[in-house]
This record gives sequence, C-alpha cells and structure tokens, in this order.
Amino acid sequence: MRTYLNNLGLKNQSSNEQLLEFISPEGVLYLVMNRPEVHNAFDSYQIKNLIQALENAKSNPKVRVIVLAGTGKSFCAGGDINYMKSMGQNSFEENKADGKALAQLMNTLYCHPKPTIARVKGAVFGGGVGLVCCCDIAVGSSDIKLALSEVKIGVIASTISPYLIKTVGTKTAKRFLLTGETLTSESALKYGFISEITQENKLDHTIDMLSKVLLKNGPEALQKTKTLVFEVADKKIDQKLIDYTADSIAKVRSSSEAKEGLSAFLEKRKPLWNDSSQKN
Repeated sequence: MRTYLNNLGLKNQSSNEQLLEFISPEGVLYLVMNRPEVHNAFDSYQIKNLIQALENAKSNPKVRVIVLAGTGKSFCAGGDINYMKSMGQNSFEENKADGKALAQLMNTLYCHPKPTIARVKGAVFGGGVGLVCCCDIAVGSSDIKLALSEVKIGVIASTISPYLIKTVGTKTAKRFLLTGETLTSESALKYGFISEITQENKLDHTIDMLSKVLLKNGPEALQKTKTLVFEVADKKIDQKLIDYTADSIAKVRSSSEAKEGLSAFLEKRKPLWNDSSQKN
C-alpha cells in the first residue's frame, strides 16, 4: 500500500509513523495504519491517532474522500496483544475510559461528514471489523479472513456492536458475535460486511475508480446525503419525515452548489468542483 501511494507521487503528510497520511491533488485522503508487524492491530495511541486524523479531515476543505487502509498483509487485526493484556489488569474506570475512546473512534468514523472507503484485505478481527462497518463503502480483496472473535477469549464486542448491527442486521450480527467463526471474503460479501470484492492486484485500482466516481459529485451534496441517510434510516414514514425530506430538498435546490450543478448540466460542461482547469 505504501509503495503504491509513493508510486502515485504522494508524500506522507504526517510525522507519525504509526498512522501515515497521504492526500492526492484531487482530495482523496489516505489514512494508512502502519503497524504491519502486528497486522495493524491498534492500541490506545493508534486510537487517538485515528480520531485526530478524522477530526482534522472534517474541517479541511481539501479533503473530499477518505480511504482507510493498512500496510502489509492485513487491514486490522483488532487490539494488539499488549493492549489486550492491559484490559485484564486495568481498573473498571480505566477500562471504561478505554472503551469510551474506542467508541469515540467508531462514532467519529461512522458519522464523518465526508465519504469513507475501507480498503480491506487479510486479517480483519474485532475492532477491525468495527472500522469496516463504520465506513460508508468497504472494498475487499479475495484473501479476507474476518471474525468477531471476542467471545473466544471471554470478551464481548460491545463498542462496535451498534455499527455492526446497522451494517448486517440483528440476526446476522447475533450469529457471528456468538460463534466467533471466521468468514472468507465471499461470506463477508454475502452477509453485508463488505460492499465489493476484487482480486488483490486490482484492489487499489478498484478504489481509485470508486474515488473518482465520488469526486465527480458535489462535495456539499455528498455531505448532505450522509446527513439525510442518518435522519431517515429506521424512521417511520409519517408526515414529520415527509416534511423533513421536502424541507431538505427545498434548501438544497436553492444552494449555490446545486445552481452550479444544474447550470453545468444544461451547458454540457463539468461543474466547477470537478473542473481541474478552475482549481488553480
């Protein structure tokens, strides 16, 4: 992954070697977990790194799409061994604080206003599954081994469970939370953990193409679409919800971005946000 980004001519934007940050001229931010020796398993420091990077991306107008990835053979194997050891030695309050930090990471990723893509390969365990579920889109390679294995060591996947259930549904979530069984890439796709599977040597190309599709769309429209989904999902279709959707479309139609998009469509040209000649 790191070699691929270097080959694109992208430079690491961060001095933190645990989490690498690259941004393309078009506005694709790559957040690359860089602990390949432990299959990118995270500890409390990496959790803080990811939260900070995601928060920074919210207010950075240059960032339009976020790709979450890992170096080496795996995406993320959950918590690393020393991190896991500390759980059994910590006090209740320490474990609660740690749980809150992980919950904050998941919520920050899940509720991020900008489109997020998980680049998934190799080992995807525990909290790594949570990261996948919190991204808007998850593209995986054919070598995935995905498991919610917490129960096998007497632990529960508490902080990631809300996002897991929203992603795959209650029935499927219960099965894999209770069994801890390992899923192949085909099963991960079948049950909805992954959006799309591709060959390992085509993984980056597939994500590039998907990023380009997202970049063609209005940046504000993408953010407002995510807000819309959060507001509408699981709600009863009543007059209150109908009024909300009508109000939302009325506000968007009068926005400068929508007016530019319509003008570009009628004039058969690229909108300004997608016209490289207008960016300098």
